[in-house]
Amino acid sequence: MLVKIILIFLLAMVLIALIGRAVFPSALPRLMRKRQGPPRCADCGRYLIGRTTCDCGGRRK
Repeated sequence: MLVKIILIFLLAMVLIALIGRAVFPSALPRLMRKRQGPPRCADCGRYLIGRTTCDCGGRRK
């Protein structure tokens, strides 16, 4: 009897987690999100490799 209650509780928790991920996808941790593409500079459009800032310093070419 106790095993059935534990199983039902765990299945309910899994169901709640699946519904939460479907309803609030932006609440997922960064590692679990799908990437749109490689990171790019917002100003010049070059790919960012290894750094968070770009060499352009905000100037467009």
